[in-house]
Amino acid sequence: MPEFAYEALDKGGKQVRGIIDAANEEVIVEKLRGMGYYPLKVAMHKKSAANADHFAMPGLKLIFHRIKTKHVMTFTRQLATLIDAGLPIIRSLTILREQVESAIFKDKIGDMINHIESGGSLSESMARHPKVFDNLYVNMVRAGEIGGVLEAVLNKIAEFLEKAQALKGKVKSAMMYPLVVSLLAIGIVSFILIVIIPKFQDIFAQLGAELPWLTLMLIKASYILAHQTIWVILGAVVIWFIYSKINSTKEGKFVFDTIKLKIVVLGPLLKKIAITRFAGTLATLIHAGVPILQALDIVRDTSGNEVVARAMDKVYNSVKDGDTIHEPLSKCPIFPPLVVHMVAVGEETGAIDLMLIKVAEAYEREVDDTVNALTSILEPVLIVFLGAIVGVIVVALYLPLFSIPKLIKG
Repeated sequence: MPEFAYEALDKGGKQVRGIIDAANEEVIVEKLRGMGYYPLKVAMHKKSAANADHFAMPGLKLIFHRIKTKHVMTFTRQLATLIDAGLPIIRSLTILREQVESAIFKDKIGDMINHIESGGSLSESMARHPKVFDNLYVNMVRAGEIGGVLEAVLNKIAEFLEKAQALKGKVKSAMMYPLVVSLLAIGIVSFILIVIIPKFQDIFAQLGAELPWLTLMLIKASYILAHQTIWVILGAVVIWFIYSKINSTKEGKFVFDTIKLKIVVLGPLLKKIAITRFAGTLATLIHAGVPILQALDIVRDTSGNEVVARAMDKVYNSVKDGDTIHEPLSKCPIFPPLVVHMVAVGEETGAIDLMLIKVAEAYEREVDDTVNALTSILEPVLIVFLGAIVGVIVVALYLPLFSIPKLIKG
């Protein structure tokens, strides 16, 4: 039986870690709840993962038949509508199960129905499927159940997911143009190096002209790409593998995230995105009634940026000791004074969720402006860059031809 490593909170809010043998992640979640713990993270232990038969794992089909975010958003909106109309949860889930597109999602909803019929709550049934409903989702649903405002919380979750998806879409669309141009540049340069350069090399050999260093470098690059393609590809794969391995560790990810935030053009955009995600997520959780310590844990796990995650660790410890949120935030360079002061005002007035919403909305607008500006700047820059590369290649090819008159006279 495989081993699973877990992180959880006990009844006093203290974080605990350990390893348990179980058939799958869902069983672990149930065990932890039975022990009085609140599960934060469950993952297969490294040793078990290395020895596991991945092709026999039941969770493998989720990799190839992943439930899309838009399916979860639609499900959430429709569930809120049905509950608001007065339908029982089981009947609402049964209706939704019949109309969802994904076969995997149908299975998950069916399992949720069975769990609720056995006496479980909606949030508990969702917690059994962490790959579909993350900690943020489950905690908000639990808060909605406790507060008796489940339909309102579900609408809030759907709104949050839509905003997060829209933000991701904006960033992807901004990066699409430079990606296409970069691939085009790689294709053109590769074609020139593999097909065109060897023909010029034969001409240069017949002339017997002395080649400039720029031309020699171009011929060398052509030879490597044409005759050692496998090694070039293998080198790229090794570099990517090393990067992925380092980035999979907390220390490595912290270093890379810090470097990304300092990149001249991309850094400010990534910083604004991180602040938008932090403020929006924390505001949504607090507004839904999730306890502040649990909310901070969820924000840390869903931040997607190790710099923000470490800041959340400091905030968590500060709040746990009875101190403020804004104090540790002020010591983290990623959070500008405006954000820190607005959080401080929110704490003083007891309306921190409203202040965080204002921060999220303000930085969301800034992300839009930055993306638009970045797109308009990148277009001419990339065109000039592509032209410069082709220009250097052309110059390198024609430099030896200037020595032809000397050869003829000689």
